[in-house]
Amino acid sequence: MSFLRYPGGKAAFLHFLSSFLPHRDNIKGRYIEPFLGGGSVFLFIRPKRAIISDLNKELIDIYRGIRDCPNSVWKIYASFPAGRQAYYKIRDEIYQDKPLCYRAARTLFLNRTCFKGMWRHNLKGKFNVGYGGEDRRWVFSRKNLLELSTILKKATIYHSDFEVILDRCRDGDFIFLDPPYTPGKKEMLGSHYMNGKFSYEDQERLAVKLREIKKRYNIDWIMTNSGAPEIRDLYNDFQIIKLPIGTSNKPGIKTKNSGEILILNS
Repeated sequence: MSFLRYPGGKAAFLHFLSSFLPHRDNIKGRYIEPFLGGGSVFLFIRPKRAIISDLNKELIDIYRGIRDCPNSVWKIYASFPAGRQAYYKIRDEIYQDKPLCYRAARTLFLNRTCFKGMWRHNLKGKFNVGYGGEDRRWVFSRKNLLELSTILKKATIYHSDFEVILDRCRDGDFIFLDPPYTPGKKEMLGSHYMNGKFSYEDQERLAVKLREIKKRYNIDWIMTNSGAPEIRDLYNDFQIIKLPIGTSNKPGIKTKNSGEILILNS
């Protein structure tokens, strides 16, 4: 069930990833995903219990809105007028103080009608992707949102840094990680991973935290990440598999030479 267009999303990888993912009945604890993004793996597994999180507040508003008030989200989403002029008016409005159902519908509308599903903000934190058209706006229905709401009711949803989420792990949990990443250490600039910035220091912090919780608890995790030498060095004692396809430098385009990898802790 794909409802979001999200850069670096794993919907196209599910056929390959499925052989490494546990069946929902085999997860003794909870499914945990601290870099939720488009949520394709979460929606593929449909876990019985889950903790899902992201540092992107607008993104988390969509998930919480669909979980808590799907009918209202759909009603508002369907009421937005079509066309370039309407898109920019809705994109540029002040929306932060509006109800959750409106914020969720607005961001979902922008995601479905912006250029190639890009998720980009300017230095002031304002979403600034241009208009892309209405072709992908109606590929899902109110029924789909209601089904998605039912799935999300089994999840606790956080707007949080990944360390806070990983500190909630316990025996029997399964973790899927898909951190934002760029090719190598020199390209990983920025103080934090909000708006797609995930520094090399954040990568190091993640590696340390994963080793820490593995020592404390009986858990399994898998992660997709950059195959850059610096990243491989952080996980050189784990199993590493090259992804057959990955994200290219062009928005919405996949490549067989992305250099992306799958890391397994067992």
